[in-house]
Amino acid sequence: MTNIRTQYGVLSGFTGIAVNVLLCIAKFVTGYFTNSIAISVDAANNLADAGSSVINLLGFKYAGKPADEEHPFGHGRVEYVAALAVSFVILIMGIELAKSSVTKIFSPEDVVFSYLSAAVLIITMLVKLWLAFFYRNIGKRIQSPQMIAVVTDSFSDIAATGAALLVLIASKFTDVHIDGFIGLIVSVFVFSAGITIVKNTIGPLLGEPPDEDFVKKVEERILSYDGVSGIHDLILHNYGPGRLLGSVHAEVPADSNMMKSHDTIDLIEREIRQDFGIELVIHMDPVVVNDEHIDLLHAMVLDIVLEIDENLAIHDFRVVDGPTHTNLIFDLVVPYNYKIIGSKLTEMIAKKLANVNSRMFAVITVEQSYIKRTP
Repeated sequence: MTNIRTQYGVLSGFTGIAVNVLLCIAKFVTGYFTNSIAISVDAANNLADAGSSVINLLGFKYAGKPADEEHPFGHGRVEYVAALAVSFVILIMGIELAKSSVTKIFSPEDVVFSYLSAAVLIITMLVKLWLAFFYRNIGKRIQSPQMIAVVTDSFSDIAATGAALLVLIASKFTDVHIDGFIGLIVSVFVFSAGITIVKNTIGPLLGEPPDEDFVKKVEERILSYDGVSGIHDLILHNYGPGRLLGSVHAEVPADSNMMKSHDTIDLIEREIRQDFGIELVIHMDPVVVNDEHIDLLHAMVLDIVLEIDENLAIHDFRVVDGPTHTNLIFDLVVPYNYKIIGSKLTEMIAKKLANVNSRMFAVITVEQSYIKRTP
C-alpha cells in the first residue's frame, strides 16, 4: 500500500511540475505583451505552484520510507508536513498578490487587450481545471491530505486566472482601471484558501480524534466476538494516512477460561489489523457478570451519574465489600470543557451515594474520552 501511495504521489508531483512550468511561461509572455499585473502575478503564482509540486513530490517520497530506529512508527506524517508547506506557499502568494495589487491601484497602467492573450488565459484555466480533477482523483484513491492541499491550490489558481481574464476583457470596453482591485479580491481568496489548508493539516499533526463512523465500526467489530462483554478506553493514534496504532480495554467475564479469552483477544488484534489497518493492542479486563448484587449496585451508581448529566459515563465498575463499608470503584468519563470540575463532580456523586446508603463509598477516577462522540 505504501509503495502504491508513493507511486501515485510521484506521478502527481512530476505532472504538477511540468504543467505549472508550461503555464508559467505562457502567462509571463502574455503578461509582458498585455502589460497586466494580474496576468504577470498569476504567472508567478504558477511558478510557486511548480515549487509546491516539488514539495508534493518530495513529501510522498519521504513519507513512503519504511520505519527505522529513529522513526519506529514510519514517516507517514511527512504528508501532513508537506501539505502544511504547500499552504505556506499559498499564503505567501496571497500576500505578494495583495501588495502588487495595492501598488497597481495607486499607480495604474493600461492593459492591452488581445484575443491571443484571452485565449491563453482560457486555455490555462481549462488545463488547471483538468489538473485539479487529476489531483482530486489521486487524492480519493489514496486518501491523502497532501493531495487535498494541492487541489485547493489548483482551484485558487483558476480563480486568479479568471480574475486576470476579467481584467483583460474589461480593458476592451472601458478605460477604468480595475486591474488592482480585481487582483486584491483574488489575493483575499488565495489567502483564505491557504488558511483553510493550514487548519485542515495542523489538526492531524497536533492529534485529533478519529472519524466517529470509523470508531463505531471498530467498536461494533470488537463487540461481535464471543466472550467480549464490553469495551472502553479506545485510543487511536494517526501516524500518517494508512498508519494507525491503538489500544483498547476489552471486558471479559471473570469466570471464563483465561486461556480461551486470551486466544480470542489475539484473534481480534489480528483481524482488526487485517480489516481496518490498525495495529491494536487490547488489554483484557476481567469483570464480574451475572452477579445480582453487583448488577444492582452498578445500576444504582449509573442512575446517580446520569441524573447529574446524561453525557457522563462509567466503566471498570468493581465492588469491594468490607465489614464497615463497601467501596464502589469505577472510572467516570466526562466531556472536554465540562462545566463541573472533576473534584466537585466526584463529591456530588459521593454525596448522592451516601444519601442512598451511608455504607457506600465511591472511589472514582475521572477521565476524558480520546474518541469524539456526537451528543
